[in-house]
Amino acid sequence: MSKHAYQKYKESQVLSASKETLLLMLYEAAIKFTKKAIIAIEKKDIAGRGENVGKAYDIIMELNNTLDHKVGGEIAANLERLYNFITEQLVKANIKGDPEPLHSSVKILENLYEGWKGAVEKLKTESRGKSG
Repeated sequence: MSKHAYQKYKESQVLSASKETLLLMLYEAAIKFTKKAIIAIEKKDIAGRGENVGKAYDIIMELNNTLDHKVGGEIAANLERLYNFITEQLVKANIKGDPEPLHSSVKILENLYEGWKGAVEKLKTESRGKSG
């Protein structure tokens, strides 16, 4: 598949995705870019480090900005604290060229991803049960 065709495919995937699927896609991308930043640090690739940290940072900020504190209450507040911690770790890793803060960020993101994935699957199962 050509790069252009793949880009079109990904674009249509995003445009047709449910809110739940988009959330999971954002987590997947944040994890991917954080891991790429770790590799860039290990290779002493300063430009790659900055690019990937920047992409992960933007995604985490987007996740943080879309929190609904009225609906989410304490869960939204806890997520906000985690997102703020992760963005601090991203900045620290980028400034110091140290991969350690990124390792802790990946662990948090992977745990959140697994939790959301489970919640989405449960929601789908429950909605199938109601419609069946």
